[in-house]
Amino acid sequence: MFVKNSLTALLLISALSGYAQKDTAGLFIDDSLRPHTKYLDDITIVGRYSRSDIQQMPEVVGTSIYAGKKNALIVLDNVNGNVVTNTMRQVVAKVPGIQIWESDGSGIQIGIAARGLSPNRSWEFNVRQNGYDIAADPYGYPEAYYNPQLQAVQRLEIVRGQGSLQYGPQFGGLVNYILRNGSEINKPFEFETQQTVGSNGLYNSYNALGGETKNFHYYAFFDHRNAEGYRQNSRYYTNSGFGTFTWRFTPRFSLSAELMRNHIRSQQPGGLTDAQMITGIRQSLRSRNWFDITWTTAALIGNYQFSSRSKLNVKLFGIQGDRNSVGFMPSGGITVKDSINRTTGQYNTRNLNADKYRNYGLELRYLGDYSLGNSSSTFSAGARVYTGSTYRYAADGKGSTGTDYDMTLSDGIWTRDIDFNTVNLAFHAENIFRIGEKWLLIPGFRYEYITGSASGRNGFSGGNEILLQNQERSRGFLLGGIGTEYHITKGTELYANITQAYRPVQFADLTAPPTTDVIDEDLKDARGYNADLGYRGKIGSWLYFDISAYYLRYNNRIGVIVQQRTDGSFYNYRTNVGGSNSRGLESLVEFSPVKVFQPDAKWGDISVFVSWGYTDARYGNFKVITKNSSNQLVETNLKNKKVENAPEQLVRAGITYRYKGLSLTAQLSHTSDAFADANNTVAPSSNAQNGLIPSYTVTDLTATYQFSKKLQLKSGINNLGNARYFTRRAGGYPGPGVLPADGRTFFLSVGAKF
Repeated sequence: MFVKNSLTALLLISALSGYAQKDTAGLFIDDSLRPHTKYLDDITIVGRYSRSDIQQMPEVVGTSIYAGKKNALIVLDNVNGNVVTNTMRQVVAKVPGIQIWESDGSGIQIGIAARGLSPNRSWEFNVRQNGYDIAADPYGYPEAYYNPQLQAVQRLEIVRGQGSLQYGPQFGGLVNYILRNGSEINKPFEFETQQTVGSNGLYNSYNALGGETKNFHYYAFFDHRNAEGYRQNSRYYTNSGFGTFTWRFTPRFSLSAELMRNHIRSQQPGGLTDAQMITGIRQSLRSRNWFDITWTTAALIGNYQFSSRSKLNVKLFGIQGDRNSVGFMPSGGITVKDSINRTTGQYNTRNLNADKYRNYGLELRYLGDYSLGNSSSTFSAGARVYTGSTYRYAADGKGSTGTDYDMTLSDGIWTRDIDFNTVNLAFHAENIFRIGEKWLLIPGFRYEYITGSASGRNGFSGGNEILLQNQERSRGFLLGGIGTEYHITKGTELYANITQAYRPVQFADLTAPPTTDVIDEDLKDARGYNADLGYRGKIGSWLYFDISAYYLRYNNRIGVIVQQRTDGSFYNYRTNVGGSNSRGLESLVEFSPVKVFQPDAKWGDISVFVSWGYTDARYGNFKVITKNSSNQLVETNLKNKKVENAPEQLVRAGITYRYKGLSLTAQLSHTSDAFADANNTVAPSSNAQNGLIPSYTVTDLTATYQFSKKLQLKSGINNLGNARYFTRRAGGYPGPGVLPADGRTFFLSVGAKF
């Protein structure tokens, strides 16, 4: 294994000392007879003795290959920011090019994207927890309604581009939350607590216990958070419980069982118009809109070490998720007042929406080293079986006239009752060929087979059911890719890759109203590729950098064009209408001037960083046909229009001062303007759903004092300058309209371990 930097080298030596000449079964190995490579089974040790919050992933972790890929490893314990409310602009500040929707100050709903893709509940990333899926349905409805509480996350893995070979959809790559599991605790029992208070009635209580013995380790936590919220009508609470237990049956074999249950309920303050945003961002025009999510994940994870050169990982997992919403959502949008009806003396009835997700999967991954000539090569392969069922219910105007959360139907009959089903079979393989001592070549492929279907009732007409068109899509296809690394020095390397990616046809594309829409029988999945070229590494202990260029091609985007029948009537035709191209730069430089001249300065250390992402995302040939006021079809082309929700510039910079147990961080985040629609509308519409999203700059301050290994104090001010801004224009929930971000807030946390 080529070691990336001196820190990783020390960790490898430390981890392997005492058994460098024995494999895990105690068998002696003569290193002089054949090349011998050793990898860490689990990289929880990475960062334990370092204060850096970002590192490059090793070439191999467990059964996964990260060599040649654009990647980042974030160590949450070292993030000097507000992880209590999942403030992602601070957590991923050093991952260049990550766009964040900041329309939910609670941190419950995390929306991130990169390279001109949509941040909507991170649905352009393959979102995982401990290596398995946690989105609603990664193929037909990849929205991440549940995100782990970041206090419980040990590290965060982000892989761009070439991650599609190992993990499948989407174009954005992989986001993997690795939860704490007790493996870092070196005694039978430890209790941890962190209590936080803050602005707008924020209270968070995180309590965990864990331990380790010779044969097992365990960890469990319970987290509660509630607040009134920054805006009116935005109170919320969330409760999360998690437990994991790992038993080492033999030196070769271990089995882990884990269970997570999360429940949130939040009041949705709705959107504002641009004019209302100016007069007061705290105001709310909706007091009866609610969102409720219950999410349960369970997994059995087995690891078997055949020898020091090969291993197997098996994951059996399941998700049971329920997503409910109730609220007043008139067709006129936010400009329609939610007022009491003078005739009835009550509020108008509300809309109801409910989804139930029942997903199950099995993944097997193998990794082994073998000799090829005088070099050691690494082979990784995996197989996946997945089935998902989504049951979707909706009823407009059949909810209660009350103000609290209430999912009662007035007549007990859902207007829309639809079943979605997904079956996925996949196989992937990658190989690291080491050519000499400096060059790595990593080819790979992935085969996907997907079946997606939709059936059920899409409404009523004249008392009769409107049944969905018979929709079922089965297809198989092959993705290919290749990556490379060339090590310039022991700590720096050139890397490049080009890899195909895809995004399956979504459930929404299979459920168009049959009375007004027609779905193209040849509707295709979005296909394309990512390409990266960069230079990264570490020089001494004073410079860390990753500078790269990328290109993303996104073909077969799905859209709606208006068509006319022979009888003169019009209908919406849902089909593949075009593609888009994203090109740009993603650069991070972190520099410690003190360590250059005085590595052991008694007065402390100063480090500065700049993370810059540049994106030029534009449509190619993208046909749009609409009907004008004279009932005539008008064809236009969006070619060269900028992709919506894709700011050109994302800049985050910061400075940190450390002295003994004290750490002070100031961070600046700047996002340039973006369009909210594909037509690149500048002037805001009356309902605030279209128009420019202006640029904004936010400054955050965070201070941490570590009294000892067992006691910590942390405090911070988010949005120090009380900037007034928004990151999203919503067409429906949780809007519609402009969704303001939070103004100035503070938090104070006390943490202790016993």
